[in-house]
Amino acid sequence: MDWRLVDHRGESVVPADWVGRPALVFFGFTWCPDVCPTTLIDISGWLEDLGPEADHLTVALITVDPERDTPEVLAEYLGNFDPRITGLTGDPEQIRAAAEDFRVRYEKIPREDADYTMNHTAGVFLFHPEGRFASIIDFHEDRRHAVPKIRRALS
Repeated sequence: MDWRLVDHRGESVVPADWVGRPALVFFGFTWCPDVCPTTLIDISGWLEDLGPEADHLTVALITVDPERDTPEVLAEYLGNFDPRITGLTGDPEQIRAAAEDFRVRYEKIPREDADYTMNHTAGVFLFHPEGRFASIIDFHEDRRHAVPKIRRALS
């Protein structure tokens, strides 16, 4: 992977920053009405269920809506969830590059009120500490399988 993004604190982040720690990565956006907040609530619960083990994870939400999701907007939004979740954004080309590296699809969908929403891949990607793909937690999957999958990536 060869992307460069900015976190919700304004710090630059590249894939090499995550090497050495298992990672949970989710693509979404702050204006999402259902899938994204539900997934972030789930992730917060999984981190709680993992207890101290969760402190060894890198957890990130990468926006698919860089037009609206600035670092400041991400910081405010993520204040509603576990503080270990980091928000990442960038310019549209940087987001496209990251999405391609993760093989994530997303698209802007116009709404009748002249606003828009985003369609996007809705799984949580799990990576081993050395950066190798471990598994995915699909949005439609039974949530009871999530913590065991995460523990396997931790070990």
